[in-house]
Amino acid sequence: MATIKDVARLAGVGVGTASRVISGNGSVAPATAERVRKVIAQLKFRPSHAARSLGNGTSKLIGVYIPFLRGTYYTPILQVIDLVLRSKGLHMVVAFGEGIEDERVETNDGMRFLLDRDCDGLIVLSNAMQDEDIRALGPAQRQVVVLNRNFDRFKEQCFTADHVQGGVQAARALLQHKHKDIAIVSGPTTSPDNIARLAGFTGELARAGLDMAKVTTVPGDFSNQAGWDAAGALLERKRLPTAVFCANDEMAIGLLSHFQERGVSVPRDVSVLGYDDSPSAEFAAPRLTSVHVPTREVTLAGLNWLLNRCYDIGLPVSRQFDMSVTWRASVTSPPSRRRG
Repeated sequence: MATIKDVARLAGVGVGTASRVISGNGSVAPATAERVRKVIAQLKFRPSHAARSLGNGTSKLIGVYIPFLRGTYYTPILQVIDLVLRSKGLHMVVAFGEGIEDERVETNDGMRFLLDRDCDGLIVLSNAMQDEDIRALGPAQRQVVVLNRNFDRFKEQCFTADHVQGGVQAARALLQHKHKDIAIVSGPTTSPDNIARLAGFTGELARAGLDMAKVTTVPGDFSNQAGWDAAGALLERKRLPTAVFCANDEMAIGLLSHFQERGVSVPRDVSVLGYDDSPSAEFAAPRLTSVHVPTREVTLAGLNWLLNRCYDIGLPVSRQFDMSVTWRASVTSPPSRRRG
């Protein structure tokens, strides 16, 4: 969708001049006004009330798209964005999928919805989005930031932690406690960040000499219910593994809950390691050891880049994000390694 900045650029005038032509307020030379009107027709530009009311042609709105409005992962991200925007006199508009249609369709509909509300820029989180979906936004593609994904054609606009390294950190956390009988509760196979963290995890286990054919993987979808179901599947085995790596904290918490109900003690009987280090990890029972993903830093970097692009502010933008493990109570050495 074309913006007033696109109109001004193609017409060879300033945004203020384009705004005066659109609003009909202020003096503009007839030839210049006609040139601007031709560009408006060419781009099929539709000015909003908000854009017309601002001399600089901005709505002071930043749109954010998230796949769904539940769980603990997206809430801190939205809080960071809203806090920063409010501090700068800007505002956030949120769109989210409902799980009714195809996730990619919902993502594209969500982005269009936000652009139709005259958002100056978009922050998008979606595992289903493809780079052609960004290109399809036309001139507005330059005002889009993607979090937790990498697209080669839009690398400057993508901000994500190194999930392969996160998986490596998870494997090392269990290996340093001498675990060899390990199970995995994975996230969706369509999720690029899940694929990356599992690649790092299994690769590091293989480098340590573990037979990957003996590593049980239980599929999940990042939900508490998936963790609960995975615990049930593991309990049906002849014996539990000594450690379980869950590809996110919500599944780990579901797993812990089921284990507790069935009388399995964590970490005495089995160690459990999560991923994300979400706020709920600190208050799980027992408190959950988890790979810390610097989500706040990633979000701030992407937001700062977008504000620089939209408003020419000059905020610092980082590209390096350190992964680590937050140690709590859910991981210890295997029972056979402990002394009586």
